[in-house]
Amino acid sequence: MILQAINNIAEICARKGVQHVVISPGSRSAALTLAFARHPGISTKIVPDERVAGFMALGMAQYSGQTVALVCTSGSAAYNLAPAVVEAYFQGVPLLIFTADRPKEWIHQQDGQTIYQTELYGKHVKKSFEMPADYVHPDAVWYAERLLNEAINLSQISPRGPVHVNVPIREPFYPAPNEQIEYDRSVKLVERLSTQTTLATDTWHRLQADFENAEKVLIAVGQMPPNAPLWAILKELSEEQGVVILADVIANVPPDAPFVRQHDVFLKSKNESLFAALRPELLITIGDSFISKNFKLFLRKQPPNQHWHVQPTELLIDTFQTLTTQIPVEPTYFFEKLLADLDYQQFVQNDSDDHDRDTYRQTWLAADAKAKRELNQFLRHETRWNEFAQVQKIVENLPENCLLHLANSMPVRYVNLLGLPHPTEVFANRGTSGIDGCTSTAVGAALVTDKLVFLLTGDVAFFYDRNALWHPHLPTNLRIVLFNNGGGNIFRLIDGPSAQPELEQYFETRHATTALRSAQDAQMGYHIVQEGLDFEQTWQQFIAPNTQAQLLEVFTDPVLNGQVFEAYRQSV
Repeated sequence: MILQAINNIAEICARKGVQHVVISPGSRSAALTLAFARHPGISTKIVPDERVAGFMALGMAQYSGQTVALVCTSGSAAYNLAPAVVEAYFQGVPLLIFTADRPKEWIHQQDGQTIYQTELYGKHVKKSFEMPADYVHPDAVWYAERLLNEAINLSQISPRGPVHVNVPIREPFYPAPNEQIEYDRSVKLVERLSTQTTLATDTWHRLQADFENAEKVLIAVGQMPPNAPLWAILKELSEEQGVVILADVIANVPPDAPFVRQHDVFLKSKNESLFAALRPELLITIGDSFISKNFKLFLRKQPPNQHWHVQPTELLIDTFQTLTTQIPVEPTYFFEKLLADLDYQQFVQNDSDDHDRDTYRQTWLAADAKAKRELNQFLRHETRWNEFAQVQKIVENLPENCLLHLANSMPVRYVNLLGLPHPTEVFANRGTSGIDGCTSTAVGAALVTDKLVFLLTGDVAFFYDRNALWHPHLPTNLRIVLFNNGGGNIFRLIDGPSAQPELEQYFETRHATTALRSAQDAQMGYHIVQEGLDFEQTWQQFIAPNTQAQLLEVFTDPVLNGQVFEAYRQSV
């Protein structure tokens, strides 16, 4: 039986720019699956594991910025999407989740795959919608089409995020052999126009005055996608106004800009006089989460007089427990206007640059440069084969114009310490910072770009998400670098668990698994790097164009890794 209202879902999605749909097989979702699969304007990927499907869609939406849809059947299948939905919510990634369902009258009637699916994801979606179970009355069709327009629009409204659409479907839901799926070109389409929030004139004057009166200004950039216009404005603001710009590696700022990047290194020290000199009077934050725990602790101990957070959100975000002012506008607009107003003011008043501000900026930059020198010197003199040095070697040899995905636990922390030598788009699941979908997310990104996509991951994160390789869509531009130290080595490198006698059994969870069979099962090229082997030759083979995705496994000793990292921490 053809369900025209279900076909209209695919038509509306395609007409409103949803180009990619990731589908997990199921019977209750058959009508949705066929509607999307046969639509000429939609590209589909079939992924049996719903958790993998969710994170693949996340990776596609992360890179493209466009809403990506998911389809799954009823019951526990929908719950398996939850980890990716949660990450998308806290990271602000647009997903449209279609969960097929049985009509409500069948809940608690001992019928299969029937659970409470209405508002299944709770507060971890921007909104949950429920489609009607029957479409006999024209008002039901109007309601369903109106609802779907709202759901797609909402996924793209700032802050973007996941939206859930539960779709009850009655049997029969498979078309008869002689039935053809047709798409109604007259479906209802509701366009939402983009807007830009601005600040009132008197508010601007107050902010400008506060900015000019602050001698020590620090702008801290959290996780953001690349934004060349914003970086150009911040660079000019830093050089003209003596403002310090600080950014984690996931902020995607250009590596040649005069910004502070080694803060996670030198803010680990116990130099209280340096901390006092670095304390800002005015802190301005933009972007999302920060990796550096040392930076968070520094600001909580050395709070600024004022802290502005510039982000178009209704949420009150006070990561450093210092927030005084929310500025709910786009950062590019805010800094562009601020810089223009400051330039005009200085032109009218014939003001010169502020010497005190430049002294403050140079204090930060000097500490940053010193930390970078000490880090490079330490790794240059450390001759033992260890993970930290191998990560540095990998990062330094990444080809230009690639995408870099960083798995949670140590890879993202290592690279945040090391920095990147040339412009590279960096992605990491720092919304909830879990290890559960790091590989799947990178696979999703590789499916929507022709660039090489590198994933730096640890063994626990990789094996936890091994089903990311279990589907027929593994892209040939995917390059996985797996650092295998036989367990969760992060617990040996952070304070607390490393001092416990249960470290290996209860925290590191030691294992002897390698990725060889995983690579063979997925028909990936497999390479090994370990002490005594030629890195350069192996690396060139690994990154060369190929008809298969490639996996490089780097073996290190966990105890030695811990010793080297602790020696590094003691040296700074």
